[in-house]
Amino acid sequence: MKIIPQEIIQNKIFLIRGKKVMLDSDLAELYGVPTKSLNLAIKRNITRFPDDFMFRLTRAETKSLRFQIETSKKGRGGRRYLPYVFTQEGIAMLSSVLHSERAIQVNIQIMRAFVKLRELMASHKKLKEKIETMEKKYNYQFKIVFDAIKRLLEPPEKPKNPIGFHVR
Repeated sequence: MKIIPQEIIQNKIFLIRGKKVMLDSDLAELYGVPTKSLNLAIKRNITRFPDDFMFRLTRAETKSLRFQIETSKKGRGGRRYLPYVFTQEGIAMLSSVLHSERAIQVNIQIMRAFVKLRELMASHKKLKEKIETMEKKYNYQFKIVFDAIKRLLEPPEKPKNPIGFHVR
């Protein structure tokens, strides 16, 4: 089986309802099966897929993904029902429902993609925290520098005329 590049898998992972998920149609494509067949296999094993493993998108959520997924009106081919999405746990459970060698290999690659995304998110969070710490630290130091520069840029005070009578 040809290895699917991590970037392709990562581009099929969406953030919906605060969870990283993949669409049923994208998973079916990766597994090399029709979406209908994937969904039938899931319906036959529905007890393995609680709401935190899989859920159906609302019309609004589907509409917001319009450019990433194929949608069509009934009778014109394509999707007729709102799509299902699967969390990382749901995708792991798919390996117990789909028994092909390809499904096993694709699942391994998808799990690696989820882990890679989690690592990237964690590293971005650490980087953001470091930048914020530096801003707090250096804002004070730069304030001192800027104050000194402002004082240097101000015109010097004119010497005051001495009081009293002076002979030249």
